[in-house]
Amino acid sequence: MNAGVKIVVTGVVTGVGFRWFVMRTAEKLGVTGKVRNRFNGSVEIEAEGKRNALEALVGEVRIGPRMASIRGVNVEWVPYEGKFKNFDVAF
Repeated sequence: MNAGVKIVVTGVVTGVGFRWFVMRTAEKLGVTGKVRNRFNGSVEIEAEGKRNALEALVGEVRIGPRMASIRGVNVEWVPYEGKFKNFDVAF
């Protein structure tokens, strides 16, 4: 079953390769969407795909890349809209 998720990650998540980590992980899981830095230093992820793949993405995001220090992960499940073709890093 397809689903959508919006994730906001706080902590040391900019300047440590976090967005690229998310993109590589999403691509491995077959998830579409985008990841971007926010002005307040957090990272925002919008993703769509199979629910179990999205749950795996959330689990990986909670760990993050080696240089990151995750303080918080806010997860909001949303309806699937089919609005993404692939997974991109937004600037």
